[in-house]
Formats: sequence, structure tokens, C-alpha cells
Amino acid sequence: MSGLLRRHRDFRLLWCGESAGRFGAAVTGVAMPLTAVAALRADTFAVGLLSACGWLPWLLIGLPVGVWVDRKRRRPLMLGAAALSAAVFTAVPVVAWCGGLSIGLLTGAALLSGAAAVVFQTAYSAYLPGLLAPADQPEGNAKLHGSASAAQLVGQGAGGFLVQRAGAANGLLANAATFLVSVLCLLGIRHREPRPDAGERPARPLRAEVTEGLRLVAGDVWLRTLTLFGAASNLALMGYQSILPVFLVREVGLPPGTVGTLLAVAGTGGVAGAFAARRAAARIGTARASLLFELGLPITALLIPLTTAGPGAALFVVGSFGVSAGVVGGNVLKAGFQQAYCSPALLGRVTASAAFLNYGTLPLGALLGGALGAALGVRTALWITTAGVPLAALILLASPLRTARDLPTRHHPRRPEAARAADDLLASP
Repeated sequence: MSGLLRRHRDFRLLWCGESAGRFGAAVTGVAMPLTAVAALRADTFAVGLLSACGWLPWLLIGLPVGVWVDRKRRRPLMLGAAALSAAVFTAVPVVAWCGGLSIGLLTGAALLSGAAAVVFQTAYSAYLPGLLAPADQPEGNAKLHGSASAAQLVGQGAGGFLVQRAGAANGLLANAATFLVSVLCLLGIRHREPRPDAGERPARPLRAEVTEGLRLVAGDVWLRTLTLFGAASNLALMGYQSILPVFLVREVGLPPGTVGTLLAVAGTGGVAGAFAARRAAARIGTARASLLFELGLPITALLIPLTTAGPGAALFVVGSFGVSAGVVGGNVLKAGFQQAYCSPALLGRVTASAAFLNYGTLPLGALLGGALGAALGVRTALWITTAGVPLAALILLASPLRTARDLPTRHHPRRPEAARAADDLLASP
């Protein structure tokens, strides 16, 4: 057991609870559409709508949740979110047993679980800096992101297995158990947060604080750069991932079982990237490591459209492994930067504002990939969308990150104007 896990009981519990929640979310992403197809014979539009509902809460409530997280203690919010997910995925099978399973029920469940995910992820991102000392945060982020990638891999496979073995709706009942584990782990954490400083100041309108979070992201060159890059990268990533099954099955001619195996092998890149990020940052600096993970490794995406049957399938594995390692490794570095750079009282708003812009491009990317595939052919669309993955990193090259060795922290002697403004805001009566 590594040093941080051995000596920090509360982090172990957070790690287990967050990993269980990620596993449950991955199971949901597979089990919900399969339930709609297998039990309800849903059409393509209905299944697509169901998937979109999982991301829609980021656009609907992401910004106000960021303000809420800054005003409240974070652990109770995480507990409530995990408990809501457990209740939702317990209720769906119960209603199904009573003959009430419908697309409307699954859509409502997707919206509620998506809203819970918004609260949980925003709160946990802001909670970690208060739980760990600054020196332990890079290791903590690496472990959380690495386990999240592993949980997603296992969860995607388990989702199909659970639906096949337990039945369409009953598979979601097993999913509820993962969120119950998350609740129990969070309840076991002994660390108690102090009351947020913002509670000592007069309450400000929600709209003003939401606008403030957006202005902090837009007005700071480092936050703005990473957010714009994330939005462009997600557009390209979702663009090619949305048409990948069609490409592998229809264009390449691979059987579905082989596709699942290839996706699982390629996905191990995320685990490798999470644990390589901290070592790379220590050796070459956090800014240079960010360029390596966000630009150097994702260039391998251009191997994906070259995939053919037989030995040529290795091109897909290598390309997807590189993309997965780059994305997750870059996310580890970005999370550590935000936690060190942003004042704790503003971290929820900054996280939610960035996520609102980043996740807002995911449904657009899915529509773009489908439209390009229909108009130009699947392989041509794959060339365009995979090329967008490394091209998105040009945003990083046009920023101060290009010449820096390390990303700044809030202790940097020459912080951008928005960071100084945030400190002035916290100091004001």
C-alpha cells in the first residue's frame, strides 16, 4: 500500500466511495440504454435522448450548483447525491416489477442521477484540498483519476453482464448497491469541514455569484485556456466516439464481442496516464507535462481511422490507448492545478463554470459526428473528428503554457489579475 493510502484513513474512504460511484455511473451508462432497447424496444432517437439526459443537468444546474458548493459543507452534499442515486436505481426495478417501466421513467431516472452526479463531482473536487495537505494532493488526484478510469472500464463490462444475467431493469438494482457503498464510505470519514467563510458575509444573489464564477474563468488566462481547450477537446472526442461502434462493426467488420475487448484493452491507457502524470510532472514540470499528455499522446488518434480487420485492429488499440492516457493524465494535472490555484471559497464556482463549458460541447460533438458520418461516410468523418483531438491542443500552444515549465499556484508572486481579484473579494467585508 502506498504512503498516502497507508497513513490517511479518510482519503482511503473517499477514494473507495468515489470509485464506487464512478463504477455505478459506468454501469448506468450501459445498463440504461440496454434496458430501453431490450425491455421497451426503444428506437434510436429515444435511446439517444436517454443518453443526453445524463449530461443535460450540467447545462441546467451546473452553474448554480457551483455557488451552492461554495456556500455549504461539501461532504453532506456528496452524501445526499450518492443517496439520491441509490434511491433512483432502487426505484426503477421496483416500478418495473409493478408493470410501470417506460421511457418516461428511464428519462426521469437519467435526469435525477445526472443531477446527483453534478452535485457529487463538483463537491468532491472542492472537498479534496481541505482533506489533503498540498504536498499530498498530486498523489491523491492521480489515485482518484486512475481508479475512476479503472472503475469505468470494469463498469462498462459489468453493465452489459448485469442486464444479460439479471434482466433489463434488475441490472439497475445491483447498480444501486454501488452508490450505497459510496454513502457508507463517506459516512465513515472523520474529517469535519469548518463552516465556509462565505457564510460570515452577507448573502449575495445567486445570479451574481454565478456570473462571478464565469468571470473568474473568462478573465484569467490560465483558467480560460484550459477551459477552452477542454471544450474543444470534448467536441472532437465525442465526435469520433459517437460513431466508433458503427465504424468498427460495419466498416472494419469486427464482431461486437471483439469490439468490446478492444475497447477494454484500449481503455487501460487511462489508468496508465493517471499514474504517469505525477511522475512526468515531477521530472519535466506540470506545464510541460500537460503539453505532453494533451498534445503529444493524443496525436495517436490519427491511427484510429487506419484500423482494418485482423492485425490492423492493433492500430485502433494503440491509437485509443494513447488518447485515453493523454486525456486522463491531462485531467490529473488540471485538477491539481485548479485545487492549488483557486481559493477554496471559490473552487466550487470555478469547477462548475469550467464543467458547464466543457460538458456543453459533448452533445454537440455527438451530433457533429453523426452528421459528418451521414454526409461524408463513417471513415471520412472519423478522420475529421480524430484530427480535432490533437488540433484542440493548439489552444494550449497559443497560451503562456507554451513557454512555462510549471503551471502557477496561488502562491505564485505574479498571479493573473483574476486570481488577485478573487483574494480581494474574500478579504472584503
